[in-house]
Amino acid sequence: MNKDFILPDIGEGIVECEVIEWKVKEGDLIEEDQIVVDVSTDKAIVEIPSMYNGRVTKLYYQESDTAEVHKPLFAIEVQSAEPVGEQSEEPSGEQSGEQSGEQSGEQSGEEAAGQSSKQKPPEPELQAIAEPPAVATTDKVLTTPAVRKMAREHNLDLATISGTGKQGRVLKEDVLAYLNQKAGKQAPMVQVNSIQDRREPIKGVRKIMAERMADSMATIPHFTFIDEFDITELMALRADLVKTHGSEDLKITLMPLFIKALSLALNQFPIVNSRANGDFTELTYLASHNIGMAVDGKTGLLVPNIKNVQQLGLLDVAREVNRLTEAARSGVINPADLAGGSITISNIGVIGGTAAMPIINKPEVAIVALGKIQTLPRFDASNNIVSRNILTVSWSGDHRVIDGATIARFNKLWKHYLEQPQTMLLAMLEY
Repeated sequence: MNKDFILPDIGEGIVECEVIEWKVKEGDLIEEDQIVVDVSTDKAIVEIPSMYNGRVTKLYYQESDTAEVHKPLFAIEVQSAEPVGEQSEEPSGEQSGEQSGEQSGEQSGEEAAGQSSKQKPPEPELQAIAEPPAVATTDKVLTTPAVRKMAREHNLDLATISGTGKQGRVLKEDVLAYLNQKAGKQAPMVQVNSIQDRREPIKGVRKIMAERMADSMATIPHFTFIDEFDITELMALRADLVKTHGSEDLKITLMPLFIKALSLALNQFPIVNSRANGDFTELTYLASHNIGMAVDGKTGLLVPNIKNVQQLGLLDVAREVNRLTEAARSGVINPADLAGGSITISNIGVIGGTAAMPIINKPEVAIVALGKIQTLPRFDASNNIVSRNILTVSWSGDHRVIDGATIARFNKLWKHYLEQPQTMLLAMLEY
C-alpha cells in the first residue's frame, strides 16, 4: 500500500524548512526509524526518520527546496505491518478486480469511518543535530529557507556567496553584503567585520594604581561611614574669598577650605593621620598633615599631596591646590609631590554622583570622597522649608586602626568647621 509521509511539526512556530540532503533515493528499500532526509530550520538541522518498512516511491522535493509542515514529504510503499494500532487489509489480486466495482460506492463511506476510528500513527521521533554537517558540494549550501527564498528573489547562486555562519552557513547578512557589493556599495557586514578589539598593555600609572588598590583591598579591612554636610555658609565664604583674593593666578575653589578644615580636625584626632608598619606591630602618628587630592589626569588617576598643611595659611593651601591640580592633569608632575601622603580627599562630585566607597591609599588609614553639591529643601530652626546646599561625604577607614566611633567623632568636628566656617577661621588663629 502506498502512503504519503506527512512532514510533522518540527518546532514551535516553524511552518517550513529546507530540504538539505536526501539519505535515500526513489526505489530504495528502507526500514522503520531509518533516517530518510535532513531538513534545516532557522534554528537547527533535523533528521527525519521513516515510520514504516517499505520502498520509497516518490520524493516530493529536490534538495534545497522548501518543504511545508503538514504536507507530504515523500511516499512509501509499505511492505510490512502497519505501525502499532493500525492494520492493513489489502485484497488479493483476483479479488481486487471483482470487488472494486461492487464495493467502490459501498466501501467509500465505510473506509472513511474505519480510518477515523483507527489509532493515529505515532509521530516520528526527531533529533536536532547540534553541529550541522559540513556540505562538500557546491549545490548543497547550508542555509535557512528564508535565506534561500531571498537568493531566489534576487537570482543569486548561493554557492558563490561566502558564508560566515557556523560550518560555513550562509546567513541573511552574507546575502545582503553580497548584494551591496554587487551594487557598488559598502556592505554593512564588512563594516561590522572591520571593527576590531583593541589591546593595549597595562603599564605606567594605571598599572601602579591597579597594584596598589588591589593590595589595599586585600590587606586592609575597610569600613564606610557616610554623612551629609550643609555647606551653604561655606559657599558664601568662598564667594567672598574669590572677590577679595581671587585672580587669574589664584583660583579659589572649595577644595582649600576642605583641606584646611581637615587639617584642623586632625590636630584633635591624630590617629586618623597615622600609619601602621608592614607586619602591623607598630603605629606611627605622623607629625605632618600631607593631605592628598585625587586628580583625574591624562596619564590616569594621580594623588598629589600638599605637604605640611598644618603650617600653611588658607591662601597658601589654595596656591598648592592650583599647582598640583595643573601638574597632575598635564601628567608632568614631580614624583616628590606624589610621595608621603598621610590622608586623601577624592572629589568625585565634580564628575557626578553623591556617594561612594573609596579605597584607602595604603599605607594611609582613611580616605574621604566628596559627592556633588545639591540644592535641597531643609527645615530651619522655625520649621520653615528653606533651600540649602547639601554635600554627601563618604569615609573609608582601616578598621584595624580606626573604629566607627572615632571616625564619627572626627567627621563631626570636620563638619562643624565646614558648616560654621567662622569656627574654622578662629581655630586657624589658635594653631
